[in-house]
Amino acid sequence: MKRNKVLTYLLFLLLPLAVGGLAALVTYHGMPVYEQLEKPVFTPPSFLFPIVWNLLYVLMGIGAARVWLSQDPMRGQRLRPFVLQLILNFFWTVWFFGAGQYLLAFFWLLILLCVIGWMIAAFSKADPLAGRLQIPYLLWTGFAAVLNFSIFLLNL
Repeated sequence: MKRNKVLTYLLFLLLPLAVGGLAALVTYHGMPVYEQLEKPVFTPPSFLFPIVWNLLYVLMGIGAARVWLSQDPMRGQRLRPFVLQLILNFFWTVWFFGAGQYLLAFFWLLILLCVIGWMIAAFSKADPLAGRLQIPYLLWTGFAAVLNFSIFLLNL
């Protein structure tokens, strides 16, 4: 039984980290353009982003694993927003760094924020701690939306 639990955590940790790795490739290719953009004074230093995102991906994975391991008969349904937010998260990177579509990326983040809220609610029904673990993700994504919109405005 313990081996299954460890494998479950590994799987649910690897999934968001893999999505983050793919997003990092897109980001890397878009960095020369990003570095040339006007950015607001509250923009964090570039080295901070991968640290924060990896922490958030780990929290996502732990939360999803807790939901999967819960006794909730609807655990599969409760993981739907987890999968959807991973897809939305990845494609934000494509819109922002890959395509330079800053306004589209901003609206994409607003949708992502709603899905993260849905994920928090769904996770909380199966495992309250799993839901609370997603609050930093919600807050960081809210900050990212403000940053994204500010970059859009500064680079019209």
